[in-house]
Amino acid sequence: MAERETSHTPFQDVRLHGFARRKTVAEAWQWIDSVTQPLPSEWVEAASASGRVLAEPITSPVDVPMFARAMMDGYAVQARDTGGASAYQSVRLRVIGQVLPGQTPSVSVTPGTAVRIMTGAPLPPGADAVVPFEQTEGEADTVAVVGEVVPGKNVGRPGEDVAQGSLVFQPGRRLRPQDLGVLASIGVARVPVIRRPVVRILVTGDELLPAGQQPEGYRIVDANGPMLRALATRDGAVVASMELIPDQPQAILDALRQPADVVLISGGSSVGQEDHAPSLLARHGELAVHGVAMRPSSPAGMGRFQERLVFLLPGNPVSCLCAYDFFAGRAIRRLGGRSADWPYPCRRLPLARKLVSLAGRVDYARVQIRNGQVEPIAVSGASILSSTTRADGFVIVPQDSEGYPPGAEVDVYLYDTG
Repeated sequence: MAERETSHTPFQDVRLHGFARRKTVAEAWQWIDSVTQPLPSEWVEAASASGRVLAEPITSPVDVPMFARAMMDGYAVQARDTGGASAYQSVRLRVIGQVLPGQTPSVSVTPGTAVRIMTGAPLPPGADAVVPFEQTEGEADTVAVVGEVVPGKNVGRPGEDVAQGSLVFQPGRRLRPQDLGVLASIGVARVPVIRRPVVRILVTGDELLPAGQQPEGYRIVDANGPMLRALATRDGAVVASMELIPDQPQAILDALRQPADVVLISGGSSVGQEDHAPSLLARHGELAVHGVAMRPSSPAGMGRFQERLVFLLPGNPVSCLCAYDFFAGRAIRRLGGRSADWPYPCRRLPLARKLVSLAGRVDYARVQIRNGQVEPIAVSGASILSSTTRADGFVIVPQDSEGYPPGAEVDVYLYDTG
């Protein structure tokens, strides 16, 4: 059965009428947070789960290690036999065997005896310590111990790394490479993780050429599609498709009907004659936000079409980047069980010169860091994508501020996350 398209708000053709009222960034965030929650879980191979978000707690079914083992190459002994041993007064023990990693000990240590042992090998019965080779002077059948050890010395205890039944990882943890090692060590082969959001990218515009071609005549190459694909992938999404769509209502509507969790529409988000997406969303779904009090990205919008979240991103590249990071990225991260917060490291640094803004809107100001100070390089120029490549990061000026004076400390979100 085909999905039924419903209209959640009365339809109004928003084109050529301007924005009735721009929502605040906080209002847009509130809407996003109200309609997003982590997607259902799925089971994946633990070995390939790096970067995935756990959906359930992981407890250990075993002790790691499961047995007492040598932590150094040397001799397994009874610690009391080494009492008083030193370079001036050695203690001589009889060597009765050897145990290697993975082997079952074939002998037991008794008073006055020692067993040669390698790192990782199980401690033989009767032994309670390991004397390192460096503290011995060995012969074929005997060893002279020249250093005293106490019980438990150089021995890994059962459960010392991970105890059976202990909580290893909490739900919501984004698995790191070292986490996969721990999962392997406790014998976990598959883990429950939150499903990655499926994203479709629609780039509208009759003037656009596919990425990779050369600009020609009055046509330009799509820059937003590759950028959005990389951003969505960074935020944990699976990008199902990236399409160039002509400025035709039916073509946009047909593309909207393709299955996805999130649809990103780049271009045609404003109120011009060729800006079809907002009216289509208002007519066939829900246009929850259209126009935001921010610079750049004021024409951004968002809503729902059937069960999909739809984000209307301006065609100007900097505005597109800004709107994605403020809104679409937040939703994708929340759907995937990640933090809604900015995915950029933040440094607090002083301004080298004044950063000017206009009260009543949020400003996304690109900046450089020079000699430990913040230099604003652009607060406008939404079509100048290279301003973001020249920038080290950005500063967010809140809507109730007219900017900051020289020397004021500001939070800089750094584009380079490495």
